[in-house]
Amino acid sequence: MRRFLLSCSMAMVIFSPSMAAPSANERTPRDTFAACPDEESDAALAGTLCAHFTAPLDRGQPGGDKIDLFVRKFPARDRSRGQVWLVAGGPGESGASFYPLLATLRDSFADLDLLIPDHRGTGFSDRLCPTEEAASSPGGAALDGGEWGSCFGALNAAPQRARAFSISNAANDLRLMIERYRSASPTWVYGVSYGTQLVLRMLQTPPMTPIRGVILDSLVPPEDTDKWDLSHRSFIVDAVGRRALRACGRVRRCNAKFAEPIETVLRRLVDDPATATLVGGDPKQFFGSLLDIPDLRRRIPDIVDGLVREDNTALTQVKEQQSALGALFNRYPQSAISVPLVAIISGSENNARPGLTRKQVATESQSLLFTSNLPALLVDPGLPTYTHDAAFGRLPVSLPPTLVLQGDMDPKTPFEGALAHVARLQSAGTVGLQKIVGAPHYLLLTAPACFTSIVRDFVTTKVVSARPCAPSRSPRS
Repeated sequence: MRRFLLSCSMAMVIFSPSMAAPSANERTPRDTFAACPDEESDAALAGTLCAHFTAPLDRGQPGGDKIDLFVRKFPARDRSRGQVWLVAGGPGESGASFYPLLATLRDSFADLDLLIPDHRGTGFSDRLCPTEEAASSPGGAALDGGEWGSCFGALNAAPQRARAFSISNAANDLRLMIERYRSASPTWVYGVSYGTQLVLRMLQTPPMTPIRGVILDSLVPPEDTDKWDLSHRSFIVDAVGRRALRACGRVRRCNAKFAEPIETVLRRLVDDPATATLVGGDPKQFFGSLLDIPDLRRRIPDIVDGLVREDNTALTQVKEQQSALGALFNRYPQSAISVPLVAIISGSENNARPGLTRKQVATESQSLLFTSNLPALLVDPGLPTYTHDAAFGRLPVSLPPTLVLQGDMDPKTPFEGALAHVARLQSAGTVGLQKIVGAPHYLLLTAPACFTSIVRDFVTTKVVSARPCAPSRSPRS
């Protein structure tokens, strides 16, 4: 199952897991916030407070086995006027995925305490494989070598525990934590990608603490629709990739690089075995991965032109940028994606075609120029999956004011899927969608100027502007 590390996150580009040294002490005082043991290990963590919260392993058995959950608090720089819970994507990402983005988060949620939990199964919360996924294990929090076999073997030997790491149980964790660490001041909730699915699942049974507002970044499609699920991800990626190529065709400086349509040129490249050697893997998946970051997406014509001329300069530069981003987001001991959690939740909740075969995936990919490896990863996950519970496909009965931020070039949670989901959610409350023109997935990362301006206004007014934002200008320019 090592292949899951390549690109399982719904939230952002996934890079190789960090081999950073584990913190000297991952444990903090229980339940109440206290100074974090690792606050001196990284400048971003200075002054943070940590707590470990105990929740039921299964929400249906509150008196049964328990699970330990980790949450980190970044106090407001000045006097706090409330708190915002930041719910990471994935599944499989820990709250550490937010740490490199603290400057944007503090600008966007000024005067609010930032509370960042690690989902069950991730980070410093209890893991599916506590020994193999420990930050102090040989591979760090990532599985390595023989840890793959022992971890997957243990999960298959205890399927009931593995299946307890579900979205609904994770949603119950979030609800209980918000209730426990409630503030007398306003409470906000932000979720990104898979985190939007988790937040909406949590709001089916809202916490006792009133939620002032909800911000959903890169909203997942409705759960009960088929065409936008993970098994169809390559079609979504290809559609966005071809839009990017057509944009090149409309710009003379870009189009002049090619004697024939760029799609024709790229077709020859992705079908050429030599290209796979140059990019270090499946060319279609490589070009698909570039769609996640605007700067990398813009370099696709340069890479194609260079490969045709046997000049790898642009390709090398882009791979160096990817490596730099990987280093930025994987520098914490708990940064590594939890592969077992990805496999269980993706296979159980977001796969509309459980009978999908490798032959079918290969056949569907033949006509595409840009693909994702997710459809193939859903085939025979090798771990216990669970059936949908009663919460699947349901909507919250009521919603606080809700802002949806969506890029119209999102290759993971497509803009059309977000529109369809918002149309349903509007029956539960005031839900507004803010389009970010030309932006991909995870707007906190990929369109920070738009994100900050829009979120600041929403936190102040709870009103969503009808005017789209382009990352190159402010919403009101």
